[in-house]
Amino acid sequence: MDERIIELESRIAFQDEAINSLSDTIATQQQRIEALERTFEALREKLKTLTPSPLRGDEIEPPPPHY
Repeated sequence: MDERIIELESRIAFQDEAINSLSDTIATQQQRIEALERTFEALREKLKTLTPSPLRGDEIEPPPPHY
């Protein structure tokens, strides 16, 4: 009976360690995802300023020659 209890305690300790390790991994990945989202948004905003958009109304495109 004592051996079973020791085995169960050992398994619980291993599972606790695995859960803590996975939790740390998830936290790290979440931070990286948030950093990538911020970078993506910054690049999107920069791209908007570099690419002329016909929706802005600043520049009117002439009609194609076949009109």
